[in-house]
Amino acid sequence: MTSTQNPISATPNIAPNARICALGALVHTLDKQKPLDGAWALDRHFTGMSPSDRAFAQLLAKTTLRRLGQIDEILNRFMERPLSPRTSRIMHTLRLGVTQLLWLETPPHAAVHSAVEMTKQLKMEKYSGLVNAVLKRVAREGKDIIAQQDGAKINTPEWLWKRWEKAYGPEITRKITEIHLKEPPLDISVKKDPAFWAEQLSGVLLPMGSVRLRDTRNITQLKGFSEGYWWVQDIAATIPAKLLGDVHDKRVIDLCAAPGGKTAQLAAAGAHVSAVDMSKERIAMLKTNVHRLKLQAEYVTTDASKWMPAFAPDAILLDAPCSATGTLRRHPDVAWHRREEDITRLIETQKKLLHHAFDMLKPGGTLVYSVCSLQPEEGEDQITNLLKERKDVALKPVDASVLGGMKECITKRGEVRTLPCHLAEHDGMDGFYAAVLTKTE
Repeated sequence: MTSTQNPISATPNIAPNARICALGALVHTLDKQKPLDGAWALDRHFTGMSPSDRAFAQLLAKTTLRRLGQIDEILNRFMERPLSPRTSRIMHTLRLGVTQLLWLETPPHAAVHSAVEMTKQLKMEKYSGLVNAVLKRVAREGKDIIAQQDGAKINTPEWLWKRWEKAYGPEITRKITEIHLKEPPLDISVKKDPAFWAEQLSGVLLPMGSVRLRDTRNITQLKGFSEGYWWVQDIAATIPAKLLGDVHDKRVIDLCAAPGGKTAQLAAAGAHVSAVDMSKERIAMLKTNVHRLKLQAEYVTTDASKWMPAFAPDAILLDAPCSATGTLRRHPDVAWHRREEDITRLIETQKKLLHHAFDMLKPGGTLVYSVCSLQPEEGEDQITNLLKERKDVALKPVDASVLGGMKECITKRGEVRTLPCHLAEHDGMDGFYAAVLTKTE
């Protein structure tokens, strides 16, 4: 088995069904400590399944990760001793069974039977009795247990909870973590006439022109996708490009550009965009996305912290690598493969990129710095330090009108800070930080 193969799908004689794919995704995320999105690309069975089976596999894996703290507490009650790391796939099988029983409303006989069958497919039949007994107890007693659990807290790693309480206070922290427990809707950005597309796709028109969809199945089959009229992008992720203002006919560099939503925004607004990313695979994905949208951009595969363009751009969008803790509602795996010590390393990367970006920006030019993180060290603190360290940088306060009047997303200093609990009446949004900066000399 090569290192790029899914460890479950690469096992001989494994049935290519949705539950097995979900199991492989948990192995990829929890055992390998890798992002969930990569699991589907590595699973050769996943792309061959029906759209409904793919949707179920993703829902099953994401719900399990979203409720992992509760699930493990329940399983610990019903198991005499913890399973060894060598039997992690049995633990994942149990987790998937609990998810189906308590949150996906799968009939108990189907959830238990499928879990027992998975032990056989995994050649670990000796655990079938354990799986059968534990899940039958969960079916009988599980709902009474979850009624007594503090889901918001138990499904949030302790270090994140403490940091958010320090930054935002107990009340906001609870609101953030409660919205994380909900399966999120999907937002799209459209080239033009968002009201028309909201009607066509039975969506809701949000502030700033995003359209929110409730039915997220078979996205590629929806009207307008293949024709390139819209692309998937959370409303919060649209903000950084909007903060650059009118970019028509301007030379704009999108640093760390993949997967390309912001590049598409800038190109659709008439900018001459150079999309820079160090990953060949991510640049290839970006090209595919931009090509589908019938837009134009220049693509540069290089390390953005070292590259210098042949020209000084009018504007730069730096959506820096970050902890991504603002995206847990859509990417619950982040909570379980991100570590507290990662923040220190990311802060240094962000600082290096920020200073280098200002070195390449022309005098009088605009730079928008953004991160999809809830950690102030990666957002507000970075800009505080930059303003102290450089005399050629000025912070330009953002007017709430740019955000469709969402004043709650503007800090006292005039930066943008969105929280997952903002737009709660529409089931929230991603957590983002963004600041508009100008080069003064």
